[in-house]
Amino acid sequence: MKKVLSFILLLMVTLGLLVGCGSGSSDAGNEAGSTDDNAEQTETQESAFPLTVTDASDNEMTIDEKPERIVSLIPSNTEIAFALGLGDEIVGVSDHDNYPEEVKEKKRVGGMELNVEVILSLEPDLVLAHASGAHNSKQALQQIRDAGINVFVVQDAQSIESTYEAIEQIGHITGTDEKASDIVGNMKEEFAALSGKTEAISDDDRKSVFFEVAPAPEMFTAGKNTFFDDLLQVINAGNAAKKQDGWVQIDPEAIVELNPDVIITTYGGYVDNPVEQVRNRDGWGDMTAIEKEQVYDVPSDIVSRPGPRLVEGAKEIAEVVYPELFEE
Repeated sequence: MKKVLSFILLLMVTLGLLVGCGSGSSDAGNEAGSTDDNAEQTETQESAFPLTVTDASDNEMTIDEKPERIVSLIPSNTEIAFALGLGDEIVGVSDHDNYPEEVKEKKRVGGMELNVEVILSLEPDLVLAHASGAHNSKQALQQIRDAGINVFVVQDAQSIESTYEAIEQIGHITGTDEKASDIVGNMKEEFAALSGKTEAISDDDRKSVFFEVAPAPEMFTAGKNTFFDDLLQVINAGNAAKKQDGWVQIDPEAIVELNPDVIITTYGGYVDNPVEQVRNRDGWGDMTAIEKEQVYDVPSDIVSRPGPRLVEGAKEIAEVVYPELFEE
């Protein structure tokens, strides 16, 4: 039970639930699948230092030189930084970081509660915070700023498009603009390819999907203006909870009424046999997803962290929702 509660708390921070619903997402199918955007991109110049920037908390700062020692306070920032080739520059990560494998060798600096003493001992020249949790760590972050260290609060991306912006933002302040542009371009291409594979699905064959992002009795799901909704648009599937906005708690009876074609849980790393638990719930036997045994689990990290691995998450979702399209 303690493990489940820790997961739910981490999930709430990761998804921005502690600050309300996420920012609106626009047409993910168009954003993620547009090859025209790639064609219009011009060659990106690397950031010129000193660099004056304003973060998601409206704090203006000047970064004198390209950061050489970086502390990341949330897994999504860490994953982006490593994708940008900054693994050697990362000297500290949050207690919740688990990807890539190299993070196991990095110093842990706390989770919900930051260990300011450890952070300062690492002598970073940049700390990457996140808007989903910065309001809970105001005092700690101010202590770090008072020590003369730049703290940049990355925006709380809640869509594919805003994930692109977060990647470019981190790339800009770390002098890796070109690599950031490459990552975003590759993501758009891969999303476009995935959309191309599912675009021929007819309205009659289009499946509705219910995401269960926290187990009973909490049972949170993802409505519109979330990564999950964006990913479903990419693969031409419907969101059974589309009338909800953001990340919301939902009653079991309401889920039965939605009668989704597919149920996807995202907490298999924290709960034993989540698929079996869903299939055996009282009163759920007549649901289409249960009758047709269309209940699956996908790793939470690849569908809830705003970073390059969202592409991997979309592919896993597509493979369980439309397996016939991915048979070799």
